[in-house]
Amino acid sequence: MPYLKRTEVDLYYELAGQGAPVLWIQGVGVCGECWRPQVSGLESRFQSLLFDNRGMGKSLPCRGPINIEAMADDARALMDAAGWGSAHVVGHSMGGVIAQQLALDCPNRVRSLSLLCTFARGKEGGRLTLWTLWMGLRTRLGTRRMRRRAFLEMLLPEQHLAKENEAELADRIGRLVGRDLADQPQVLMKQVSALAAHDCSPRLRELASIPTLVVSAVHDPIALPRYGRMLADAIPGARYELLQDASHGLTIQHAERVNQMLGKFLETVEIAGATKVL
Repeated sequence: MPYLKRTEVDLYYELAGQGAPVLWIQGVGVCGECWRPQVSGLESRFQSLLFDNRGMGKSLPCRGPINIEAMADDARALMDAAGWGSAHVVGHSMGGVIAQQLALDCPNRVRSLSLLCTFARGKEGGRLTLWTLWMGLRTRLGTRRMRRRAFLEMLLPEQHLAKENEAELADRIGRLVGRDLADQPQVLMKQVSALAAHDCSPRLRELASIPTLVVSAVHDPIALPRYGRMLADAIPGARYELLQDASHGLTIQHAERVNQMLGKFLETVEIAGATKVL
């Protein structure tokens, strides 16, 4: 298993596929393996790098801070390790905030940004409401089945859950997330705090030269569609897409649709870049 040894943490990562480079960044409480539907679906056209954020999954133990800046620097270091001068960067939820920070830190190394179910202001994702408090409690209290159910409700629309075998679905998504859905990783609350403390919004106009796609989901209870719309509006030239019948787990529920959207966007950016060179 490949690891990048850093002073504060050994980062677990994986390279797969062939073609233009794509760096995939995941969100709170989720391992890089959750990008598998995208990595596998696009491997004939793109080389992917997926990884576990510091303090998560196989990137343990972490001896340094858990904050967005540090995680963005981890992402940059992984690009160095892969020998990539630049890459397309895709981020989901907190991963989208990390992706924004990486682009602000190293704009010349980001070919494009794809920001899924995310926000400009981390406090929007880390906000406390009656719903978030209730769901947070449900993922920690009750039977293991009840805790798994609560996690599934954060990812998928109710009408979708009603059509699925709940136990089989929890097992399948658990393998992608990197843990039994009834359990919470120790780093989770540190990640939530890091997200809530970060705000890229004052600098987003600096990303005007980077082709950007922002995607929201109609039923997302975490990254509300209006947050995605605000993010797209703040980045000059950004394209905004709103997926129907989708929630925070759209990369799992609608993997094929997401892959088609991302594949077309990334290929368009590649063609435009090649045309500029000519």
